[in-house]
Amino acid sequence: MSSIVLPDYHGRGLANLMQSIATACGSGHRLYPQLAALTAEPLARARHVILLLIDGLGLRTLTRSACAGHLQRHLIGTITSVFPSTTASAITTVMTGLAPAHHGLTGWHMHMEEIDQTLAILPLTPRVGPARRSPEDLPVQLFGHDSLFQALDRDCWVVSPKSIAGSAFNVWHARGARTAAYTSLAELCACLVGLIEDNASSRYIYAYYPELDSCSHHCGTDSRQAQQTLAAIDRVFGELLHRLRGSGTWLLLTADHGFIDSPARRVIDLADHPELAGLLSRPLCGERRVAYCYVAPDNPQPFESYVRRRLGRAAHVHVSEQLIGAGWFGPPPANPRLASRTGDYTLLMKDNWTIKDWLPGEQRFAMLGVHGGLSAAEMRVPLVGCLV
Repeated sequence: MSSIVLPDYHGRGLANLMQSIATACGSGHRLYPQLAALTAEPLARARHVILLLIDGLGLRTLTRSACAGHLQRHLIGTITSVFPSTTASAITTVMTGLAPAHHGLTGWHMHMEEIDQTLAILPLTPRVGPARRSPEDLPVQLFGHDSLFQALDRDCWVVSPKSIAGSAFNVWHARGARTAAYTSLAELCACLVGLIEDNASSRYIYAYYPELDSCSHHCGTDSRQAQQTLAAIDRVFGELLHRLRGSGTWLLLTADHGFIDSPARRVIDLADHPELAGLLSRPLCGERRVAYCYVAPDNPQPFESYVRRRLGRAAHVHVSEQLIGAGWFGPPPANPRLASRTGDYTLLMKDNWTIKDWLPGEQRFAMLGVHGGLSAAEMRVPLVGCLV
């Protein structure tokens, strides 16, 4: 286990960055230490704070790129993602200021015992079968947390792709902020400049850009498509530096997670292990790199034995309660729903292995770039920024 990078909630992680921003922007909540590399004090002196989150921009991707000069020149340092290193958990941390232990969102697929259904948590749609409630009705039942924006005393904005700006998840987590939607990277840039140039009172603006993540999933982390997307992001960052100069704005950029590539030969299909599947009480939840296993009664020992005997080359097996107790999801006290959302066991995949099950009716698709695990490439993300 020496090669893993554990999430840091004590001063060098994503939750700490959000604590610095929250304190700078007027929140009285002191849940975590501030980020050691950027405390609230310099942020509070700025008129505006912009946080631009680039989905999937790992530190490894940034530092190896030959087309990200603006971002590299303004690199403040590195921070860790949360556990698991995935959008559902990390974006919720950014929009609430809470670690996963406290907001309780643990991956793409989550079994929600409140409605006894497994959901894809960001679109709030069932993995299989008909929806029992509309996505718009679910947040009040499933999410017990406030948004970060509700605790701030600045004018707050959330800038999101038009495709998700009005989603039930986004609307719930943007409470306390106004929302602006965009359809292109150029529109995103123009929107940020416009929100600063209209001479409004002090603002905190959170903006989200997903395209690097999409390219990395489909084409790979070092693909031409991913590098072209990163180059476009770098150009926009340079344009923002120029157009916002003199506005008294802290322009920050970070990511929710990084990436590794997992070729088809490194994918464990649960259909090839019917004995293991027979020990489970429901399909896998979580992520391809971090899978939550709900084990049928009387099957814990056979489950552990099978994983260690047949999958030991590819996966570590952990009792999920022990990971909660060890603080992987964040410091105590844990959300009372957390245990039910992490299953009995967690499979943490080694090296570049993944695990996947396919249910009847699900559309199969390949995914070259993956994340969620504890490798350095997945866990370490950049913090870029300066006062302009």
